Amino acid sequence: MNDLSRPALDRLSVNGKRLWESLMTLAQVGATDKGGVCRLALTDLDRQGRELFVRWAREAGCSIRVDRIGNIFARREGRDPSRPPIATGSHIDTQPTGGKFDGNYGVLAGLEVVRTLNDLRLQTEAPIEVCVWTNEEGSRFVPVMMGSGVWAGAFSLEHALAARDRDGVSVGEALGSTGFAGTAPAAVADGAPVFGAYFEAHIEQGPVLEDAGVTLGAVTGALGQRWYDVEVTGMEAHAGPTPMRLRRDALFAATHLMQEVIAIALREQPHGRGTVGSVDVFPNSRNVIPGRVCFSVDLRHATEEGLARMDAALRAAVADAGRRFPVRTGVEQVVHFEPVAFNAMLVDAVRAGAQRLGLSCMDIVSGAGHDAVYVARCAPTAMIFVPCRDGISHNEIEDAKPEHLTAGANVLLQAMLERAGVAPPA
Repeated sequence: MNDLSRPALDRLSVNGKRLWESLMTLAQVGATDKGGVCRLALTDLDRQGRELFVRWAREAGCSIRVDRIGNIFARREGRDPSRPPIATGSHIDTQPTGGKFDGNYGVLAGLEVVRTLNDLRLQTEAPIEVCVWTNEEGSRFVPVMMGSGVWAGAFSLEHALAARDRDGVSVGEALGSTGFAGTAPAAVADGAPVFGAYFEAHIEQGPVLEDAGVTLGAVTGALGQRWYDVEVTGMEAHAGPTPMRLRRDALFAATHLMQEVIAIALREQPHGRGTVGSVDVFPNSRNVIPGRVCFSVDLRHATEEGLARMDAALRAAVADAGRRFPVRTGVEQVVHFEPVAFNAMLVDAVRAGAQRLGLSCMDIVSGAGHDAVYVARCAPTAMIFVPCRDGISHNEIEDAKPEHLTAGANVLLQAMLERAGVAPPA
């Protein structure tokens, strides 16, 4: 980049007050009584949030492209429009009891980069694009990370458009009703533009940065994930007349398996994760011995080898429970996300930006899925994490400090400028 054409890189700064005000304004769309946000994907509230972003982006001089899965791309032209854009972004759909910052911060930090470049009257060599990915949360429609998944070819556009919510409304129908059924190609394989680099700023959604007293996380990658449905079948019987030794108690056996899920994760520290998050007990009656239990298992690890070990251990535990207890057991894998390593040069750019600004920074692995995980399949990708209070996210009390949000946006600005280059003055 040409440092003679603009202020020194370490003196550039976004307008943190403007970024915060934008976040608070967007948070009013779908605001909840507890201070959070409920803006489910492709609802009327999501439409309002999207239209607000589009208005702001156009006011900042961007052109707007909407693809066939509803992803929005706000483009600030560079001096050389033939160069692949340097992109950033995230999502603005939320959980039913979501917060103000999850996803929204990444989108509006990108918009703030564009606004800052306008303030400084800087033209980049490559175009800049800010992305709003459709249905990242997966609260209304499955699969999660839908828009970026279609873009990267993780699943087909047709599969995504056919997905339906609990009321039977399809993604295609919802796109039409919100006015965001775009015409641009949605998948890279179908001609959607590929990025020269992609950065995603995000709250950590965990407690590591806050616990360490560190301002920024240079995200080196994301944990792989395997999700399972486990079923344990015994026999319903009366809780009074049936002696303990003659019971076929499905819940008794299932609780042993749930304990083993935690034990498997503990054996795979520091990056092993194991969670039982959903349990269905049949017939779920106070004085009936449970005859069937179905529960979810979420296993995560930083390497595919670690995930494979955890997978083998879970399957062995399920089979062993079927031999140890008078029940039948079964396990089915329903989701598999491979671990992702982000681009080393882009991660270095995040570290270098933090160092130039005198900000504390540590390497960190994302435990959650993000649009960046799918984007990394097709473009060099990195993420920037900032702390959130008590590590809480997917919750209406989710919170972050303005100074941390500003710091992350400043590093985003520097990293994007390094990749996009600064055009010489006209």
